[in-house]
Amino acid sequence: MPQLSPLNWIFLFILFWSAILIVSILIWWSTKVQFLTKTSTVSVTKENKWNW
Repeated sequence: MPQLSPLNWIFLFILFWSAILIVSILIWWSTKVQFLTKTSTVSVTKENKWNW
């Protein structure tokens, strides 16, 4: 394994965790959008007891 300067290790660390963060946000966003589209097809006359 080649030796890297400390600055390059910091860049790799930031790149790794930012990639994990972006992928997790994309997964969360896609599941949220799917959930919203599923619940919007339910009849509107049904009253929602939750305040969200």
